[in-house]
Amino acid sequence: MNAGRYRVTVTIDGEPLIQGWWGSEAVARRKFASWVGEHSSRAGARVTLVDEETGAVLTEWPDGR
Repeated sequence: MNAGRYRVTVTIDGEPLIQGWWGSEAVARRKFASWVGEHSSRAGARVTLVDEETGAVLTEWPDGR
């Protein structure tokens, strides 16, 4: 079971690379920004922040699909 409501995922060409869960949206958004910075140079990288309670994608990088 995961410990938080907010999930940040990094995928490369659609395959999961890393995921993390946080109880605070603010903390999850900081981790999202950090992971964008760390992984933005990787070809095919995508970073998403999802509210697991509602299923809503709160933000993603790069924007759109």
